Amino acid sequence: MHIHILGICGTFMGGVAALAREAGHRVTGCDQGVYPPMSEQLEALGIELIEGFGVDQLALRPDVFVVGNVVGRTRLPDGSPKFPLMEAILDAGLPYNSGPQWLAEHLLAGRHVLAVAGTHGKTTTTSMLAWVLEHAGLSPGFLVGGVPLNFGVSARLGQKASGQARGLFVIEADEYDTAFFDKRSKFVHYRPRTALLNNLEFDHADIFGSLADIERQFHHLLRTVPGDGAVIWNAQEPALQRVLAQGCWSAQHGFAHADSGALGGTAPWQVGGSHRQFEVRHQGHVVARVDWELTGAHNQLNALAAIAAAHHVGVEPALAAEALGQFRNVRRRLEVRGEAQGITVYDDFAHHPTAIQTTLEGLRQRVGSARILAVFEPRSNTMKLGTMSALLPQSLAQADLAFCHSAGLGWDARAVLQPMGDRARVADTIDDLLLQVTQAARSGDHVLCMSNGSFGGIHERLLSALTKR
Repeated sequence: MHIHILGICGTFMGGVAALAREAGHRVTGCDQGVYPPMSEQLEALGIELIEGFGVDQLALRPDVFVVGNVVGRTRLPDGSPKFPLMEAILDAGLPYNSGPQWLAEHLLAGRHVLAVAGTHGKTTTTSMLAWVLEHAGLSPGFLVGGVPLNFGVSARLGQKASGQARGLFVIEADEYDTAFFDKRSKFVHYRPRTALLNNLEFDHADIFGSLADIERQFHHLLRTVPGDGAVIWNAQEPALQRVLAQGCWSAQHGFAHADSGALGGTAPWQVGGSHRQFEVRHQGHVVARVDWELTGAHNQLNALAAIAAAHHVGVEPALAAEALGQFRNVRRRLEVRGEAQGITVYDDFAHHPTAIQTTLEGLRQRVGSARILAVFEPRSNTMKLGTMSALLPQSLAQADLAFCHSAGLGWDARAVLQPMGDRARVADTIDDLLLQVTQAARSGDHVLCMSNGSFGGIHERLLSALTKR
C-alpha cells in the first residue's frame, strides 16, 4: 500500500510513518516547515518528504491519504484554504483516513495492545512498560511520544503473533481528538486488552470544556476493553474513580502509594519506600524491590503501573523490577543538556502545572539544597488560554527563582506570578529571558528549562552564554 501522510513531522504521525515503512508499505508525506531532526529520521527510512500542502501532491496517487490532526478546514485572511491539499482530496472524493484509525486497522489488528492513558506520565510509563516487556524477552512493538533511551527510537513493530500468542504492542494513548473529521479521542481507536489509566486532570482547554468532558472520553476507552482484558488504574485519582463508576466490563487492578490514605488504601498494587529504592506490594505481600536512578513520587507510581500492566501479560514483578533498574528514561525528561561554569542545564517536557510541580520535586530530591532556577514557557493551548495559570505559583514552589517566557499569552504573567514576589521574573522575548537567567545563575545552580516545544533552542543558547560570561 502507498500512504501519503499529511502532517508527517508530528511526533505521533512520524511514528506511524516509521511503523508503516517497517511493515513494508510505501510512505510519503508532507508538512509545513519540514526540518531536522524528524526530517532526517524519516528520510533515513526512505520516506519522501514534501514541504507544504500543495494540490500538486494529488499526482502521487496514493492508495489513501492519512491525515494528522494538525490539518483542518482553516481559511487564511484572504479566504484561501490553509490546507489546499485537503480541500482537493475532499473535492475529488479520494480516500482518506486518520492516523489513529489507519494504525489500528493495518498494524494493531490481532495484537494484544497495552494502551497507556492519562494527563501526565504517558510517555515515561509507556517507555517503562515497553522496556519491561523487552527485558522479559517478549519483543513488543511500541509507539511512544518521545524517544526512550533504552531503545533509541520512538516506534517499532516488534514481534507479531506466533501460534496462539498475540504479539504485544505498547502505545501511548492520547485523549486529544483524532482529526478534524473525527472528534473522538485518539485512544478509542486502539482497542486495548490492557488499559493503563495513570491519572486524570483537566487539560486541552482548546477542545474540552470541562473535566467531565474528558472523563466521558476515558469512559469511551473503557467500553472498548474486552471482558478478558484488564484496566490498571491509579486508585488515588477521584476522576478515575468517577470514570469507573460509569461502568467497567473488565478486571480492575488499582495501584497507589501505600500511604495514600482512603482513596488508594485498598488498592491491590502498592508501592512504599524511598524514591530511589522502594518495595512493590501485591495483595499485601512484597513481590519486588526497585533500585534505580529516577526520582520523584510520580515516577514511583509510573513504575508501579508498568509492573502491574506487565503482570497482566505474564511478567513476574521481580523481573519487571530488574528491568526498571536498567531503565534510562526518555529524552526531555529531566535530561541534562550540559554544564557551564559549574551550572547544570536540564531540559524537560513539563508544561501543565502538575507536571511542573512533580518535575521540580523530583529535581529537588536529586540536588538537595542547591539552588534551582525554573525557566518555563506556558506554550500549550491550555496554558495560553490561562485556564491553569492561577496554579503556577504553587507549582513553582520548589524553585528558588522562576523565569517565565510570556510571549503569546492571553493573560498577565506578571500579575499571576506576583505572589512569588522577587523570586519570579517575566520576559517577553527569548533574548530577554536568556539575559535574565544568565545574570542570575551562579556556580552550583541547576537550571531547569520546561516547555512542550523547542523553546527557541534556549538550552544550547544558555550554555553558550554561560560559557562566554
